[in-house]
Amino acid sequence: MTNKILFKYIDHPDQDKIATYIENGGYLALRKALKEFKPEELVELIKKSGLRGRGGAGFPTGLKWSFLPKNMNKPIYLIINADESEPGTFKDRQLMEYNPHQLLEGTIIAAYAIKCHLVFIYIRGEFAYCAQQISRAIQEASSHGFVGKNILGSGFDLDIHIYRGGGAYICGEETSLMESIEGRRALSRQKPPFPAIEGLWACPTIINNVETISNIPHIINNGAEWFASIGMAKSVGTKIYCLSGHVKRPGNYELPMGVSLRELIYEYGGGIIDDYALKAVIPGGSSVPILRADEIDVKMDFESLAEKGSMLGSAGVIVMHDGTCMVAALQKLVKFYEHESCGKCSPCREGTNWMNKILKRMLAGEGRPEDVDLLYDVASNIIGNTVCPLGDAAAMPVMSFIRKFRDEFDNICGGGKPYGTISFPFR
Repeated sequence: MTNKILFKYIDHPDQDKIATYIENGGYLALRKALKEFKPEELVELIKKSGLRGRGGAGFPTGLKWSFLPKNMNKPIYLIINADESEPGTFKDRQLMEYNPHQLLEGTIIAAYAIKCHLVFIYIRGEFAYCAQQISRAIQEASSHGFVGKNILGSGFDLDIHIYRGGGAYICGEETSLMESIEGRRALSRQKPPFPAIEGLWACPTIINNVETISNIPHIINNGAEWFASIGMAKSVGTKIYCLSGHVKRPGNYELPMGVSLRELIYEYGGGIIDDYALKAVIPGGSSVPILRADEIDVKMDFESLAEKGSMLGSAGVIVMHDGTCMVAALQKLVKFYEHESCGKCSPCREGTNWMNKILKRMLAGEGRPEDVDLLYDVASNIIGNTVCPLGDAAAMPVMSFIRKFRDEFDNICGGGKPYGTISFPFR
C-alpha cells in the first residue's frame, strides 16, 4: 500500500507544534506556491491532480474553485467546513487535533489560489480542543509570517478567523453554515445561486472540507501527477476511512482510494468482535444506503459504491454483526435525523417525525403489516423534496434498510420477535 500522506506524522510527538511541523517539511509548499505559481495556475494544478471533496459529495475541488466569477468587485471568502457531524465520521477531528498546521498551510494556499483575503474555519461547537489547537496554530503561523500582511514578502494578505458552531448537524450543510456565520438561525438556502456566485454576505464563497484542504500542501510539494497516480482512475489520492461499530480494531485508516470494504473490515479492522458473523455495513456515514454482508467485495471509491447502490460519502464505515436488530438500528438513525432537522421543509420536518413514530410502533409490538410499505412511502416522498440534503439523508437509510432487510420488518409487524438484540453499534 502507498505510504500515508495526511497521517504520515500522526504519531510524531509535537507534530502539532510549528517547529516540528517545519522540521518535517511544513510550509515549504506555501513558499513554493507563493513564489512559483500565479493563483490561476494553482487552480489548474488542483484540477489536474483530480482531488475531489472529502466531505461527502466528492465534487472536484479545482473545478469548484474555477466557478468563482471573474473581475467581480466583491470580496471572495473561503470557509473551511470543520463541522464534522455525520454519525460514524471522526477523521477531521483527528486531523485538527494532531496536525493543525497541515490544515492551516492548505488553507493559506487555497486562499491565495482563489484570491481570498479572509477565511473562516467553522468548527463544530463540541470540538473545544480542536478549536484550541487551530487557534494556537494560527498564532504560531502569524508569528512566523505565514498569516497576516504581506505573507513571506509576496504582497498577499490573509486573515483567518475561527467560528464556533452550536453543535447542530444542519450546519454541516454549506448554506446553513453560512447563515450561522451571518448570525442567523441555520436554515438552508435555496440553490441556485450557489455559494461560489453568491455565498457569505452575498459575496463569492468557496467552502471546502478539512480533509480536502489538508491534501493541498502535499499536491504542491509532489505534483499533480503524483497525487493522480494514487488510488483509482476517477477517485484519486488516499482517503481516511473511519471504521467503527462491531469491529475489533476501530479507528481511522488512511488508505489509497479503492481499498476493498472486505479488506478494510477484516485486515485493518481485525474482523468482527467476538467472532460474530457480519450482517451489514453502512459504508459512508449514517446517511448512505446500507450494504448486506454479501456485498462487501466492493472497492471503497465514489464510482464503485455508486454502482452498488450506495455512496462513499464521508467514509464513515459502520459495521453491524448478526446480533443487530435492523429495525431498532434504523429507529436510532431516524430519531437522530428527526432531532437534527431544522424544520424549514415540511417533508423533512413532518416526514422524519412520522418515520420515527412508525418505527417506534413496530418496536413496541404494535406494528401493522401495512406499516412497512407506509414507512417506505413516507421516505420516498421526502427524497428530492427538500431544500437541503438532510431530508434525503434521513430517507435513504430507511429505503435501503427495508429493501435489504424486508423480512425483519415484515416479521416484527406480523407479531414476530426482533432478529437480534443489539439496537445499534453505538451506545
